[in-house]
Amino acid sequence: MSKKALDGVKILDFTHVQSGPTCTQLLAWFGADVIKVERPGEGDATRGQLRDIPGVDSLYFTMLNHNKRSVTINTKKVGGMAVLDRLIQNCDVMVENFGPGVLERMGITWERIQELNPRLIVASVKGFGAGPYAECKVYENVAQCAGGAASTTGFDDGPPLVTGAQIGDSGTGLHLALGIVAALYQRTHSGRGQKVLAPMQDAVLNLCRVKLRDQQRLERTHTMNEYPQYPDGKFGDAVPRAGNASGGGQPGAILKCKGWETDPNAYIYFITQAAVWHSVCTVIGEPKWITDEAYATPQARLLHLKPIFARIEQWTKTKTKFEAMDILNTYDIPCGPILSMKEIAADRSLYDSGTLVEVDHPTRGKYLSVGNPIKLSDSPTEVTRSPLLGEHTDEVLAQLGFDASEIGALRLEGAI
Repeated sequence: MSKKALDGVKILDFTHVQSGPTCTQLLAWFGADVIKVERPGEGDATRGQLRDIPGVDSLYFTMLNHNKRSVTINTKKVGGMAVLDRLIQNCDVMVENFGPGVLERMGITWERIQELNPRLIVASVKGFGAGPYAECKVYENVAQCAGGAASTTGFDDGPPLVTGAQIGDSGTGLHLALGIVAALYQRTHSGRGQKVLAPMQDAVLNLCRVKLRDQQRLERTHTMNEYPQYPDGKFGDAVPRAGNASGGGQPGAILKCKGWETDPNAYIYFITQAAVWHSVCTVIGEPKWITDEAYATPQARLLHLKPIFARIEQWTKTKTKFEAMDILNTYDIPCGPILSMKEIAADRSLYDSGTLVEVDHPTRGKYLSVGNPIKLSDSPTEVTRSPLLGEHTDEVLAQLGFDASEIGALRLEGAI
């Protein structure tokens, strides 16, 4: 069997909650040996958050910590710090998402790490980069707001909105994982470790780059024809909320389908791509629009998007979202159903591709989780369950060179 992409890479996982564990889980899926350090008796806070089964690790924890090993270390004890030093000496990467200054107060400074292991890569998630907010603690929704996502999400006559996609936490974790892999590759040439930083604000802004594009366009032209405010509304000095419009070169909208009165997800996203405009007109029964000057060109249609989508919706309301999909796909008209989490969980093709996986846990039983979203042909991902608290402490310490009596002494001290 071929080796995993990151076989032989050891990760010291000093992360908790979501952003850091997202990063380290991805590295574990690619084959890295991820050793999750947790507090004795408590562990990652998410073990107990949002529990659906009393006394059992929550789904919040299990779905973010697959393929890892758990060790418990009390870094306030001398023996605990000795174990941590040994881990630093034996690992390739340390990942942390503590608040600003926490590692330094623990005595884990960059200088100390350099003394112990100059090849160690130290990867960090922080809320903000250098600047006035560098010392601020940040959570998911704060990152979405500070990174520009909330101000550009929602409808023009409503408040800013955060998205259900965890672009602040999980989005930053994905960015950090890429930074770690890049640093590991650079180390093959330089022989040195380095610091890798992924601020949450920066990650969200990177995901919102098209809105920064539009800010510059707006400042230059004072209008944006692809936004729903055009042609009847007014533009201010900042990028407005665009509802469900794409805001890009291919106008799109979410339209009602058959059953929308009782099903909150009986909708389809419909794109009036220029290349298939003739087909759109044919399908909805408006062949005259093909030659009508008011509709014949993409630029002309921008003046009439509201009535165009209203007419298309008359057609979509006669079909279920899946019936509409089947018809539209035969014409290569870009579209997509609004899928609920219940519908996604029932899609067997997602299990076949490894995108959804069923995992068996010793205390929770079987549960559904998301598998590796990135597929490598030579490094298939096997998703294994999350570790119980401290499950691998003795195993890892033995691999670090501690003998049974030393492990016993550390346990007696309360260091593990």
